[in-house]
Amino acid sequence: MCRWLAYTGPTIFMDDLLIKPKHSLIDQSLHAKLNYVPGVGKWTTNGDGFGLGWYGERTFPGLYRSIRPAWNDENLRNLAAQIRSGLFFAHVRAATPGTEVQRTNSHPFRYKNWLFQHNGDVGDFWLLRRDMQCAVAPELFPHIRGTTSSETLFYLALTYGLERNPLTAMQRVVGLVERLRARHHVAMPAFLTLAFTNGRTIYALRYSSHYESKTLFYSRNLRAIHELNGDYEAIPEGAHILVSEPLDDLSEDWQPVSESQFIIMEDGTVESIPFEPAEV
Repeated sequence: MCRWLAYTGPTIFMDDLLIKPKHSLIDQSLHAKLNYVPGVGKWTTNGDGFGLGWYGERTFPGLYRSIRPAWNDENLRNLAAQIRSGLFFAHVRAATPGTEVQRTNSHPFRYKNWLFQHNGDVGDFWLLRRDMQCAVAPELFPHIRGTTSSETLFYLALTYGLERNPLTAMQRVVGLVERLRARHHVAMPAFLTLAFTNGRTIYALRYSSHYESKTLFYSRNLRAIHELNGDYEAIPEGAHILVSEPLDDLSEDWQPVSESQFIIMEDGTVESIPFEPAEV
């Protein structure tokens, strides 16, 4: 499927996490280790585009997306070496069969001050797409530019109150997806390992219809950062990283997120809340 990373904490250069670690996100775009896809096997390459979203001195985030493989884009390396941010998202994409490799399908997606990125898929989205997108608020629908289930999930969440109550909004989104799966007799599960942020707080969800969610981890302590490449002393206290796959060899410094959990990262703390879909 895909691989992504989210960082919150004191300001750092983005290449400290995107490029320098032993098993960085750029390395994962070629050599993912945990990306198992039921019925397919290990999906080790994520070369169908990438994206960066970061917060700086403005109220809205910067965004850079491309259809090129992350490992083969010199612009990405130059940007990451120069941009400092205290909250940023990064994503490398493996396109779901049937969805195009185009820039509008690269993550993260942006609306006003919000960013959203996803590892997974809504099974048989082509059967559910019309009903899902008809549920998007009319004023938000024109903002959907791509063809992925991920972007539709984002605008559904905004429709259901993401800006007011992120947990309730995602419960309603997942409730709608599961109701539509049942209505259309879709056997393929929904895989929803995703993150979103308003520039202050990072929220994340690990959920799947059949309890086979894509992996998700967060840094347990600063050693998970400082020991990645031996020279991370510049990364200060209060940093947290949320990743699809650890940036090292799966050491004890990474806390796995359990199935059906909603994560809130804010002010140097990580809270995990049990997640259940809600009726719409």
